[in-house]
Amino acid sequence: MTGAAGTVGKEIVKQLLKFGAREIKAVDNGESVLFYLNEKYRKEPRYNGFFCDIRDLDRLKYLCMDVDIILHLAAMKHVIISEASPIDAVKTNATGTSNVIQAALESYSVNRVIYTSSDKAVNPTNVMGTTKLLGERLMTSALNIKSNRDIVFSSTRFGNVIGSKGSVLPIFYNQIKNGENITITDDRMTRFIMTIEEAAGLVLEATRLARGGEVFVTKMPVVKIVDLARAMIDILCPQFGRDPGSVQIEHIGSKPGEKLYEELMTDEETIRAYELQNMFMVKPSIPPIYEEIDYEGYETLTNKVVTNPYVSANEACMTVEEIKDYLISHRVLENIEHN
Repeated sequence: MTGAAGTVGKEIVKQLLKFGAREIKAVDNGESVLFYLNEKYRKEPRYNGFFCDIRDLDRLKYLCMDVDIILHLAAMKHVIISEASPIDAVKTNATGTSNVIQAALESYSVNRVIYTSSDKAVNPTNVMGTTKLLGERLMTSALNIKSNRDIVFSSTRFGNVIGSKGSVLPIFYNQIKNGENITITDDRMTRFIMTIEEAAGLVLEATRLARGGEVFVTKMPVVKIVDLARAMIDILCPQFGRDPGSVQIEHIGSKPGEKLYEELMTDEETIRAYELQNMFMVKPSIPPIYEEIDYEGYETLTNKVVTNPYVSANEACMTVEEIKDYLISHRVLENIEHN
């Protein structure tokens, strides 16, 4: 697994060990975070952590020996950083993904590669989204360069993992804790959200369901960011000895490349989409050249007709009370404190 020491990667490691994986090769280029992950599983013989940058093709080829499944999570994920360092975003998100595909094809054992994409890949307005879209297209196109290899390449696309590092939740949490006001960009901003556990579980479900070339789009609840801020004020202020009425919401304006809403599936993609129990499946726009893939037999298939694009601005938003219940029932804020 690439990007194994990230927020979702760590949860996937945890779930894979619980499900009885024979061995996990955890790969990351963050030395410190990888060190702590390795220490956590120091006594777990099924876990092995390796330092590797996905830009290094030779190293990837070596690590993919004797591997059955590759979960590709490593990426530059922050819009602003990618805007400031676009060439690095291309090297990591596009060339790095190409390297993962090449390493998989040159391994005699790999039979499945799952790429984790982002809502930013849909109608991209920034460098990060554009490179993630290219990653999706590379995964789909890999079906036509694999020759006679029995190997599946698929992608899964989801929105904000609530509480993950770099997400808005830890920022709001620390602002309230430190006696500061909360800063948001725009009252109209809406986002899809899911917990770390849900994100990891859906990646694993897509891994099990994948047949080749699809993009799995996860179903997620929607929130207004300003309502998320209000819910956190109500929950956290009493814990930190603050009067909720004393916390102001400051508007700082949208950041470069930032959308007011999120798109997980376009209108054009609905033509090729099926609805499953927990996600949508989007078939490739160009069918595989060298094989026929049966996209009709998913065990969780519920509907073969999808008419509406999946856009946060078009979906019903959770109320402030519903958001509070969600944060509490999923112990999201507790996890921020412990991480």
